Amino acid sequence: MTDKYTKPLQEHSLRILKEIDRVCREHSIPYFITNGTLLGAVRHKGFIPWDDDIDVAMLRPDYDRFAANVGQWLSEPFEFISPETHERCPGELSKVIDASTTLIERWGYNQLGGVYVDVWVLDAVPDRKWLRSIHFSRYKILNRLLYMRNRDPYKRGHGPSSWWPRLVQALFKNSTLQRWMLKLRKKYDVAKHEKVCMLDNGEKSIITKGVVGNRAEYEFEGMKFYGPEDYDTYLKALYGDYMIIPPEGHRRVHRPDYLDLEHSYHDYNDTRKFK
Repeated sequence: MTDKYTKPLQEHSLRILKEIDRVCREHSIPYFITNGTLLGAVRHKGFIPWDDDIDVAMLRPDYDRFAANVGQWLSEPFEFISPETHERCPGELSKVIDASTTLIERWGYNQLGGVYVDVWVLDAVPDRKWLRSIHFSRYKILNRLLYMRNRDPYKRGHGPSSWWPRLVQALFKNSTLQRWMLKLRKKYDVAKHEKVCMLDNGEKSIITKGVVGNRAEYEFEGMKFYGPEDYDTYLKALYGDYMIIPPEGHRRVHRPDYLDLEHSYHDYNDTRKFK
């Protein structure tokens, strides 16, 4: 099952992935497709038919070099948005976006941009299980606070459901929460620890560095992009038996609240009110 957004979003997302691939190849930055994009490459040699998202990932040291320079490397109309480079970045993930488009995923969340590709980071996690539990718990709390900081407090009315986001917005700045999250992400040095993961994917995504240390090219929509050579271990960590296609009722279809593929988000008159 797809809808009217799926194909055009796939086409624009693929353009962004090609640009990321070009930049990373030219500047020798190891990246790899991840999440459903890697699954789609392995299982479908392209997009999962009902999905339009594209995700890439990098180890922390590679990402830091990418984030510090990619703004100068990208060609128009592409832009890089990240917590490190934009104080008002509302989410926890960095994105390369097509700035010639406008995308609002949820009216009730303070996010305005273009069609995008998420750039995930694999950070080190501690070896001891009890330390990892503390680490992930702290991250989940900060992530929830960041969400509340950027949510419309009145999207479910002016009753008790609005009290928690209003309190968070009164107590915390967006930039403060992002700074705390980044410090937590970088707490453990990738060079000194064997286990890494995408914190936003939770403990299930923990792998050893060796799983992503070697890369291979995978066919995706008739083109070649890098992915982990040991895709089996990687995908099993994320999805279990990843070759089983979920029944139609369990297939996530992307339905943004607003999409304009002809005009830049820079020209969008955003009348939503956020603190």
